[in-house]
Amino acid sequence: MRVLLSTYGSRGDVEPLVALAVQLQALGADVRMCTPPDEEFTELLAREGVSPVPFDRPWRSWERPPTAEERQQRVADFIAVQYDTMAEAAAESDVIVATAMSQFVGPTVAEELGIPYHCVLFCPDVLDGLDGRGFDELFGPAINTHRASIGLLPVGDVGAFMFTARPLLAADPTLGPWRGQEGFDVRQTGAWILPDGRPLPAELLTFLDAGEPPVYLGFGSMRTVGAHSARAAVEAIRAQGRRVLIGRGWAGLASVDDQDDCLVIGEVNQQKLFERVAAVMHHGGAGTTTTAARAGAPQLVVPQGGDQIYWARRVAELGIGAAHDGPTPTVQSLSVALRAVLTHETRARATALAADIGTDGARTAARLLIAGDDDGVERPVPCSS
Repeated sequence: MRVLLSTYGSRGDVEPLVALAVQLQALGADVRMCTPPDEEFTELLAREGVSPVPFDRPWRSWERPPTAEERQQRVADFIAVQYDTMAEAAAESDVIVATAMSQFVGPTVAEELGIPYHCVLFCPDVLDGLDGRGFDELFGPAINTHRASIGLLPVGDVGAFMFTARPLLAADPTLGPWRGQEGFDVRQTGAWILPDGRPLPAELLTFLDAGEPPVYLGFGSMRTVGAHSARAAVEAIRAQGRRVLIGRGWAGLASVDDQDDCLVIGEVNQQKLFERVAAVMHHGGAGTTTTAARAGAPQLVVPQGGDQIYWARRVAELGIGAAHDGPTPTVQSLSVALRAVLTHETRARATALAADIGTDGARTAARLLIAGDDDGVERPVPCSS
């Protein structure tokens, strides 16, 4: 079976698909993966033995998230970046599996070739729309303009087109349970987790061993987090008598001073690291939330938007941490939240829940895909307005 995986997005969109690729290859599938050509993604695929099909433009080249007025043009740009590469790669494939910004292109390519298509979601509430607006309004013009340019009929229901009636939900059912939105027959496989066996760097181990567990502060691929927010977080952590471990991330976070109770690190094995921290303060990406939950680490989520708001709410509802109100923290707002996060009760709940987080989601999804159409793989049909 020849499988084309495709994603255009950040680390949180790429790594789960790599986990699926590894499991598909273990079952004998021939897998190729369309991804942004950013260096860290190229290295990740090479480390796991997955054949890359790089798009022309790195994900980091998009300077900032689009405003509401710019969103339709950004969708058109995403389609233009991906279409030719994906169409060429899919020509010798038996099925397409896509997520993130590839959802704008994958269904069209599959329709052209007459092959099955699977959509992947990492958060249950994505199907509800964005900012209270429907998918037809948000994405329809760009998708249908492109489809017209290649001789295809317009899409009438953009949500059904992108997500299909039977999407895969790659989220842990304890953290992100499917509530059954009308119109979708979702198959929840569990989170797609890529095991990470890399050792922690020597400098990091020395820091961890030198005192009580620190609080980890990191915002992953969020590039809009400013120095003011980082400083507020560091001061709030220190106010609780804790050392600070800063993940540099795509925002390039740096130490706010030269005190030795703070260490700045690059990309590391978070699966191992989070087992050794007092808490994880982060943006609320699906991957970071799941990794911290698996490690039994209490969490303080400072969501910057999108599905991060959902994950922040779930962390609070489960009692394994706290959700900050809004994307811009202050020392006071973070201090209040941290006092609740750093309690024995929150740690106990986080430890107990860790045992419920599954690790076989990617294997479950791979077996479903190998099983074929009888197990829910959809074959796109031409759409009309």
